[in-house]
Amino acid sequence: MVVDLPFGSYEESPEQAFRNAARLMAETGCAAVKLEGGEAMAATIQFLGARGIPVMAHIGLTPQAVNAFGGYRVQGRGEDAERIRRDAISVAQAGAFSVVLEKVPEQLARRITSEIGIPTIGIGASPACDGQILVSDDMLGLFSPFRPKFVKRYAELGDQAGAAIAAYADEVRKRRFPAAEHVFADAPKDADADATGAEEPHERAAAKGVSKNTGLIGWPIFAIGCGTRSIIAAT
Repeated sequence: MVVDLPFGSYEESPEQAFRNAARLMAETGCAAVKLEGGEAMAATIQFLGARGIPVMAHIGLTPQAVNAFGGYRVQGRGEDAERIRRDAISVAQAGAFSVVLEKVPEQLARRITSEIGIPTIGIGASPACDGQILVSDDMLGLFSPFRPKFVKRYAELGDQAGAAIAAYADEVRKRRFPAAEHVFADAPKDADADATGAEEPHERAAAKGVSKNTGLIGWPIFAIGCGTRSIIAAT
């Protein structure tokens, strides 16, 4: 598992990056960290690698710095291609074990992939890369406000979720849910327990070895590997 270092947790100095990367690995159990930036982050990548922290780099369109680019624009067109190429060479020489290429032209992705000795992982960077990645919410159709050109939807789970939530709310308003089969009697019955033999949600969690405390790292902009429980209210 590779986990992104959050914005502001590594840019200040290699020492800051090491402290936060070490904490991130300890608290999440991840095998490596990912950070954004090319030539400017080469010294940090080398610093982390020398201290036992594997680093995946990320160049091209770097989402944490999207405001500096003026939006989600293709990077590396025309004369700008050389900048992205230098970034790729720099992170490879600094010791990154892999590099994400985001939203760059196919010809540039192909050239970089052929010139550096580490795997390239593309997101909007053509099949010329060694591997591919998509954001799961995009791939599964959970995010609908916009669809990047490079995204292929393999499902429309957002529509299904919306329909399910609407049906739930409708049943609550019409007093159809909870129904008799969802209500506990005064005296325990066999039907009151689920497959674990427990009646209450916290008992089921304990029976499955799930902790009620799922917080991992205290950085609200990012959560990975956390147990979560969503609550949907209808009135």
